[in-house]
Amino acid sequence: MILAVALAIAVAGMVLAGIVAWREHRRRVDAEENRRRVHELDRRHGDEVAESEARLRLSLDAITQGVVVADPDGTVLYRNPYARPFTEARHGEALVEAAVAELLAEAAQGKAVEREVELFGPPRRCLFISALPLRSEGRDHGSVALIDDITEPQRLDAMRRDFVANISHELRTPMGALSLLAETLAGETDPEVSSRLAGRVQAEAIRLSSTMDDLLELSRIESNQAAERTPVAIQHVIADALSRVKPAAEDRQIPVETVLPALDLVVRADRRQLTSAVFNLLDNAVKYSEAHRPVRVLARLADDRVEVEVRDHGYGIPPRHQDRIFERFYQVDRAREHTGGGVGLGLAIVRHVATNHGGEVRVESTQGQGSRFTLAVPVSEKDRVEESPDEEPGALAAPEPVGAPR
Repeated sequence: MILAVALAIAVAGMVLAGIVAWREHRRRVDAEENRRRVHELDRRHGDEVAESEARLRLSLDAITQGVVVADPDGTVLYRNPYARPFTEARHGEALVEAAVAELLAEAAQGKAVEREVELFGPPRRCLFISALPLRSEGRDHGSVALIDDITEPQRLDAMRRDFVANISHELRTPMGALSLLAETLAGETDPEVSSRLAGRVQAEAIRLSSTMDDLLELSRIESNQAAERTPVAIQHVIADALSRVKPAAEDRQIPVETVLPALDLVVRADRRQLTSAVFNLLDNAVKYSEAHRPVRVLARLADDRVEVEVRDHGYGIPPRHQDRIFERFYQVDRAREHTGGGVGLGLAIVRHVATNHGGEVRVESTQGQGSRFTLAVPVSEKDRVEESPDEEPGALAAPEPVGAPR
């Protein structure tokens, strides 16, 4: 009996020890599992944080604006690629880095600050720098500086202001003249004087209409609206331009000679735009040439481009003006504005037509000897040349004077 009890006690002890051991093992397994889960959660959280930081960094690297982030002590923690070159900059651009440091220090004091920095180049640039404190729930996280290049917006704004001022001037002058002439004409009884005044009224009206037409043409070409590209023979474009300039050439007794190849030079272009460009080159040549001095227009194939060259023997263009003559309303000599010159839109039209067609316009001029303008337009391989059935390849058409003195 005693042996049985002892055996039962021993068995119970073993069972109890087994239960305790199992519970301890289970506790260790659970603790290990919890540690593994916590580690996995920490790893996932770390990966998510790293991914978020990488995404944020890539986003900041992609923007076209400088970003500089500093901690509360002013130590720079991050610069995106746009802002990095200023750290090693010399000369004028070093002013940008100095301005960034000063503005970050002020922003660290809780102030939002900004400053414009002008760099006189070349090229000339204007940068706008702003700095802001980074604070959340009363905690100071540092500051951030943003760098914007406002050179182009400023240039466009200046162009807009100049355009408004120029067009106001160009329209006010003929309108004022028309008003004064009409008032004078209303009280005039002498038929001869009335006829002369009526002629002046007509001339001012034509001038005003021409200015408006040029403005509308330039606006249409700049926006490239309805620019249909079709195969166009340069010879036909030149013929259209010649027919438009013929009255002015005859009136000023300016002979216009053409030198054209026997083969059609074909480009894919907006025929109206191209004709407008060639006409404006011819019109300028006629306006600024002396009577009986010829103007010559020729066309040729140069590598992968068709070139239209207009040459005159007029006043010529001083070198200091040659880089600006393609700007809207720019005039070399404003004194000629009311004596046959235009308002400075023709060459702007030529430049935009060349740009719209992937080409260029060049000028070579010697003051007192004349100018040579070359409009170059790319030609596609399949439309490079189409032989005219009536002429032999390689022949040149004889010069055809337009507006020769009679």
